Amino acid sequence: MPNPDIRLSEKFLRDTEPLVFTLAVALKRAMETGGAVDFDAREALDAEIRTYRTMQTGLLYDTRAPNPYAAAIQQKLREAVEQFSKEVAEQRGMVTVRDADVLGVLVFLQRLEMRYNNGRRRGRAFRDFLTGYLPEAPAPAVLV
Repeated sequence: MPNPDIRLSEKFLRDTEPLVFTLAVALKRAMETGGAVDFDAREALDAEIRTYRTMQTGLLYDTRAPNPYAAAIQQKLREAVEQFSKEVAEQRGMVTVRDADVLGVLVFLQRLEMRYNNGRRRGRAFRDFLTGYLPEAPAPAVLV
């Protein structure tokens, strides 16, 4: 299990459900439009998790995936977080999306990818999982 020090409870997932949905849909769309495979998603999630981990230490070190497909996915995830934060700020009048919450959601998605990845180099089992379980309608951007 990757990042075993980050504990994800059902309460955390319920509390951050709109963020989980937003990032999962962004990941799905980035994989579909770019022709990426599961290992590209894994690389993108890993790079973004490393970036958020360094943010928690107070450093600003931007980890970029060297793979162009993974880098494109990583960029879409960042854009989704920015858009989500903007919508929450407009609704509440302040920014309430914590970096720790984003990190937890990224770890959740990483664990999902590892669970559904079939191990094939060009496999798309995780992408198919996301496509099958995520509707296209956007979720409301409200954190409880």
